[in-house]
Amino acid sequence: MSLRFIAKDPNSPDGDSPTIWVDEKTSDLVIQGWKVDAATEDECRTVGNIPDHETVVRVPARLAQAMREACDVAERGKD
Repeated sequence: MSLRFIAKDPNSPDGDSPTIWVDEKTSDLVIQGWKVDAATEDECRTVGNIPDHETVVRVPARLAQAMREACDVAERGKD
């Protein structure tokens, strides 16, 4: 797997999270974010189950531009 780094949350106190990458082979987005609480997971489950092999993460709105960039990179595929 070859991940292309897109952005890291500039307001992260330790500089470790949240982070966005694009897998250059599959164009999948790879996102590191904050764990959500049980109430948020329950609300997400109102539209369907969260399988054991999946999770829900929260990404701050200040990374919206980075998400758009990651989507653009993913749609273009490898440069």
